Amino acid sequence: QVHLVESGGGLVQAGGSLRLSCAASGTFVSINAMGWYRQAPGNQRELVASATSSGFTDYAHSVRGRFTISIDNAKNAVLLQMNGLKPEDTAVYYCNVDVEERIGEFFTENDYWGQGTQVTVSS
Repeated sequence: QVHLVESGGGLVQAGGSLRLSCAASGTFVSINAMGWYRQAPGNQRELVASATSSGFTDYAHSVRGRFTISIDNAKNAVLLQMNGLKPEDTAVYYCNVDVEERIGEFFTENDYWGQGTQVTVSS
């Protein structure tokens, strides 16, 4: 089982910055990837940014050049630095982690979600 603790959401004016963090704890073997998703009212949950433990990163087109994702392997944490925030970035942001877990003699890959943190950007 994996437990995720998110922090860093809040209210900011357009053009401002926020940094989201998410720390994973539990009895997993390794982390394959971590990422951030967001969901605005009436919209589907969408990928914002993701990063693998080997350093590969991917971003939604709408945030490329403004957001930066990074993984702290020592702390099992993922950070999302958000600069140049726009009102359309307003959403609940969810942390996601993809891990390898050992169950008896077997290894399985599972993903877990955080509880979500609200980001509101005023115009």
